[in-house]
This record gives sequence, structure tokens and C-alpha cells, in this order.
Amino acid sequence: MRQRIKHYIFIALAAAALYFVLDNHFVFYGRDVHLLKKTSLNLHNTFVSLDNKRPESVLQVDRLRNAGIGEILVDLNLLTEEKKNRLETKFNYE
Repeated sequence: MRQRIKHYIFIALAAAALYFVLDNHFVFYGRDVHLLKKTSLNLHNTFVSLDNKRPESVLQVDRLRNAGIGEILVDLNLLTEEKKNRLETKFNYE
């Protein structure tokens, strides 16, 4: 009986971990990791590195832009608020 309970607990923890990964973007910049809530549960762009990428190329990805990665770019001083708004407007209309 204990073995079965341990098995169920393990399955529940694995399911919770999978849900957490499906629900968040993990944005890496240097040694820092920022969590960004996804707009829907999927594995697209789950792990994103900002190292050696231009902010414009990151904002071109619809899923990241819709999730709000622009705010992280502004917080990290990689982009100004004005330029973020301009780029988001540009890419939303393309």
C-alpha cells in the first residue's frame, strides 16, 4: 500500500512539474532566469536565451511578444519603453 501511495505522489509531482513548464517561458539572460507566463499551454519557446540576440529578433516571435517579453527587455535595460512600443506596433501589424 505504501509503495502505491509513493507511486501516486511521484506521478502527481511529475504532473505538476510538467504543468509548470507548459505554463511558463523561462527567459535566460546571463545567469538570471526570468519567468514569463504563457498565453496558452504549449512547449513553444519554453526556454529562451537573450544572450547574443537583438531585442528586435526576440520581439518578432508572436508568442513571446503576446506573453509580454517586451517588459522584461525594458526591465533589463536592453530596450527603452518607447522603442518597445514602436517595435510591438510594427510586428503586430506585419
